[in-house]
Amino acid sequence: MNKPKYSPEQYFVARQLLRWTILILPVSVVIGCLVALFLWLLDWATATRWANIWLVFLLPLAGLLIYWLYTTWGKNTGAGNNLIIDEIHQPGGGIPARMAPLILATTIITHLFGGSAGREGTAVQMGGSIAALFSRWYKLHHEQKRILLMCGMSAGFGAVFGTPVAGAVFALEVLTIGRIKYDALIPCLIASLIADITCRTTGIQHTQYHISGISGPNKYLPFIAFDVILLFKIILAGSLFGLASYFFAKLSQTIKSKSQQYIPKPWMVPFIGALLVIAISYGLGSFDYLGLGVTNPESGISITSAFSVNGASHFSWFWKLLLTAITLGTGFKGGEVTPLFFIGATLGNTLAMLSGSPVDLFAGLGFIAVFAGATNTPIACTLMGIELFGGEHTIYFAVACFTAYYFSGHTGIYHAQKTAIKKLDPQ
Repeated sequence: MNKPKYSPEQYFVARQLLRWTILILPVSVVIGCLVALFLWLLDWATATRWANIWLVFLLPLAGLLIYWLYTTWGKNTGAGNNLIIDEIHQPGGGIPARMAPLILATTIITHLFGGSAGREGTAVQMGGSIAALFSRWYKLHHEQKRILLMCGMSAGFGAVFGTPVAGAVFALEVLTIGRIKYDALIPCLIASLIADITCRTTGIQHTQYHISGISGPNKYLPFIAFDVILLFKIILAGSLFGLASYFFAKLSQTIKSKSQQYIPKPWMVPFIGALLVIAISYGLGSFDYLGLGVTNPESGISITSAFSVNGASHFSWFWKLLLTAITLGTGFKGGEVTPLFFIGATLGNTLAMLSGSPVDLFAGLGFIAVFAGATNTPIACTLMGIELFGGEHTIYFAVACFTAYYFSGHTGIYHAQKTAIKKLDPQ
């Protein structure tokens, strides 16, 4: 009996994957533990703020504290996710280890006092900072360091949302518009899975979402396996989700640049931004648009409420977009993604009510599609939809995310993102 022959290439691949697994394991476990700590502190900060709503009026002082912390110890860490993306593209000054504790502390401060921000940016920055620290300990050369940094991004993203597959693809897709390099595919997946498992073993529970089943093919076209009329509505909704992504990215960038241009003292920027957030919330008579907005103990508007009929007002998406752009554009810390979930889910709720479409489906589509447009990661966001909501509506997830990706143009929330291939050739 002849023995099977194994080519040297397969042996080399197996050896490299084993090596990367050994390198990634401690990095991912540390990141998973840090994300778990972060999520626990975030829940505490959110509950404390709702129980003591007067804390919102201290947001201007919190802005001054965050400014002082980054001015004193931050140095180049203020660039956030863009610093990590830049370092992956081209090695520069490196990613300091202090990025992790700084972004963790300042994000909790932002949420405790009512800033409208998210959590993805914090998790990804912690992941990149820890990966950079380990890469120095491992003495890796640039190509290996680049892969480990991508693994850190994947680990942070996958653990914070409980979506390890989307986390792995996100780190590959977010770097360059129009091109994905697969050399880090399996290492990123390993990192994201390990970090997610580590985070879950600490007892962290992620929010569960549900989209009900919908009717099958349209009665006028029974030979097509999906509802064509509903698909047409989703294409229109996807274009609006993309425009919302574009508006958010542009408004955030404009607020940041104009506030630096017209406010004479840098420390006044977060102070004035906080006053605007308080004034707008007070004028609306609602604090529903502050913080994460995943749930609302006062039975107000939130991401989860958007999945039910009348779970949002027609302009809920706009108020969250405005307050988040002001919060992050004036120097507060956190992420953009969870607010984008809020914007998309509430916009989806509104579009569903206006078009007579399934509310929970459109809320879920907006949830992932506005994110896809703002980050230029339609594949990762489609996979996120499958991980969060199940695979029954995969075709609708893909159509919404891909449409939003094109209609968001060549803008995005990460200015370090490069463009390899334009979305559409004007010729």
